[in-house]
Amino acid sequence: MGSDLVNRRSAPRPHGDAGRGAGIRRTSRLLLAAAVAALLTLPTGGPAVAAESSQRWIGTWATALTRPNPGLVPSWAEEGFEAQTLRQVVRISAGGKAVRLTLSNYFGATPLRLAGVTVALSGGGARVLPGTLHHVTFDGARAASVPAGGELVSDAVRMPVRNLESLTVTAYLPERTGPATYHSWAGATSYRAPGDHRTAVPGDAFTETTQSWYYLAGVDALSTSRHAGTVATFGDSITDGYASTPDANNRYPDELAELRRSLGVLNLGISGNRLLSDSPCLGESGVGRFARDVLTKPGLRAVVVQHGINDIGSRGTLPCIGEVPIITAQDLIEGHRDVIRQARAHGLTVIGGTLLPYKGAAYYRAEGEAIREEVNAWIRSSGEFDAVVDFGAVLADPQDIDQLNPAYDSGDHLHPNDAGYRAMGEAVHWVLDRALD
Repeated sequence: MGSDLVNRRSAPRPHGDAGRGAGIRRTSRLLLAAAVAALLTLPTGGPAVAAESSQRWIGTWATALTRPNPGLVPSWAEEGFEAQTLRQVVRISAGGKAVRLTLSNYFGATPLRLAGVTVALSGGGARVLPGTLHHVTFDGARAASVPAGGELVSDAVRMPVRNLESLTVTAYLPERTGPATYHSWAGATSYRAPGDHRTAVPGDAFTETTQSWYYLAGVDALSTSRHAGTVATFGDSITDGYASTPDANNRYPDELAELRRSLGVLNLGISGNRLLSDSPCLGESGVGRFARDVLTKPGLRAVVVQHGINDIGSRGTLPCIGEVPIITAQDLIEGHRDVIRQARAHGLTVIGGTLLPYKGAAYYRAEGEAIREEVNAWIRSSGEFDAVVDFGAVLADPQDIDQLNPAYDSGDHLHPNDAGYRAMGEAVHWVLDRALD
């Protein structure tokens, strides 16, 4: 089922600035692997995926991962897994003739043992569609180990997928994993069952659920479209899609994917994340994680950056939030410039998104609003981004531009509702039409 089109097993990578350099080196390996991909064959001796001059790997789904967050969101991350099957459902963006998976143990303290992994088309809930289940291989073997601090990319799976299809990824974890590398707020249901159910078609055994993703960092698709490519969206809970309807795929990157059928759209937001400051439970700073979470993705053409409202508003309300430094508008501007430099070094189109109005939110304050307005003025007028999507203007209340339009407000005056996320996706779609010409 799997192909050696691309086969990379990473060594453990250091954290911090050293990890950033490793992420850049990994991107170089991705480009080299893509160049020779069509020449390689299936490890099982089966036919290779046909060589075509236009075929390329693109990122079609991804998430940004963190270390376990004690008490932040109910999950299985702290306890980890042992002799259990983990089943997760993700909706891809662009389709292709084959897929491959990236599994991450970046925040793990010990190797992650995999007895086996399968991928199938979702049949709804924990069920998979009969006849669509494929075993995933790694270096031609079904069992694998992901090193502590590293990740593992599967062999290609000869499984044609269409745009916006939902895939079910199932892994059996036979040994105690320890705390799990995960994505806290997924807005999607994941499933767990005791024992080995990786080939189960019905979902009856999966009686435990959570709203987080574990270990699964990305899904790539082998596209044959001449216009194929990947767009990354990068930020905090507003990119993550917090307050959108669970299991409905109404985050703004999902909405964008519905409009951009030839492009993979990746959601690399982390709820609570800050552009400038690390947090024990809300992830490494945006400037620190950008190389690892964005620049390693295949087929990348552009990135949409909408980040900074938590730097303005965070005041240490959670025990795990970490140090909350006093920041200025210039601090946030310099943070955005850092991200722009990193993206430009990789030849990406960089699109800046203005910060949304947040008057009435729990952490709103007048001095914070002044910072938001100054940063937005710079994003709109500096010319330092290749293009700008003015989320702040699109979602503002016409009667009071310092607050969200009630039609787009989830109720907390900070996060959009489904209609608001739809408006954001449409706004990015319009800008991409011009930015990628």
